[in-house]
Amino acid sequence: MTGGPAVLIATYLEPEHVERIGDSVDCQLLYAPELLPRPRYRNDHGGVPPALTAADERRWTGMLARAEVSFDFDWRAPGDLPGSAPNLRWVQGTSAGIGGFVRRHGLDAGDLVLTTAAGIHAGPLAEFAVAGALFFVKDIPGLRERQRARHWQRHVSGQLAGRRATVVGLGAVGRRVVQAYGLLGVRVTGVGRPGHAYRVDHADRVVSTDDLDAVLPDTDILVLACPLTPATRGLIGAARVAALPEDAIVVNVARGEVVDEDALSAALGSGRLLGAALDVFRHEPLPAGSPLWNLPNVLVSPHSASTAAQENAVLTDLFIDNLRRFLDGRPMRNLYRRDRGY
Repeated sequence: MTGGPAVLIATYLEPEHVERIGDSVDCQLLYAPELLPRPRYRNDHGGVPPALTAADERRWTGMLARAEVSFDFDWRAPGDLPGSAPNLRWVQGTSAGIGGFVRRHGLDAGDLVLTTAAGIHAGPLAEFAVAGALFFVKDIPGLRERQRARHWQRHVSGQLAGRRATVVGLGAVGRRVVQAYGLLGVRVTGVGRPGHAYRVDHADRVVSTDDLDAVLPDTDILVLACPLTPATRGLIGAARVAALPEDAIVVNVARGEVVDEDALSAALGSGRLLGAALDVFRHEPLPAGSPLWNLPNVLVSPHSASTAAQENAVLTDLFIDNLRRFLDGRPMRNLYRRDRGY
């Protein structure tokens, strides 16, 4: 197919996925993987930037100038897109939480349509949220320690069923977490935005963030699955960390800035909290001097809980569907709301 809009693939995709886009939608594909950051691992949409020659720069600049649609943002200067890509009408992001990125690069103004990858990572993140809680409930660290010591001692383990979980954020990820916990017999409270009605299967109740102070003292497992917005930055401050009961577990698959990391580290270091499974941090990579590295009751995941092996295939499915909707003038999936920041 050679007609239709010029579609720039601005991040590395396996050839079979690029070919599938071209076979599914009438468009002009612009794809030069040698001009894109080299993936460090499968489905890496950051990567190692290439050293572009002057000729390479001209090629990339020319592709940007032609692009009407882009799969991901310009890796060199995303904030310059309004000028470097004057024909660009829509960008499909490869992450669910693009709000901070959009604001940081000044893309929250103007008419450029942005869509997110919301929902793509819900399954893997829900699995991590369950695994993180079970890691401490079943005392996996203790089992490993006794195994290394070749010490056989029968013991009584904890049980996930019957515990009380609070899931903050009821988008695609949060709803999947609620479902997974509910099916395992956990009593779940979902926490959403004030003034918004939610229907969440497997939740015992749904409240808003206005009620957070009331529910935290009865929370055995706190799961953070909300987007980072001005309203959620610092949402779990020192006072709310202190409000959690002793032996509570914290799981963060949202963004590091949602929680006061210093207060959380102190509560974990003192042993007041049972543990924390953290996929996101205030500063990434997590600095070598962070106490979180050495705490035995902390599971550190390098912002990779969402990266499943089949991610690029599912992202491509979403992009093809949205590209068809874009061309047909139909409502698009995961439209980024500038007023909400997600």
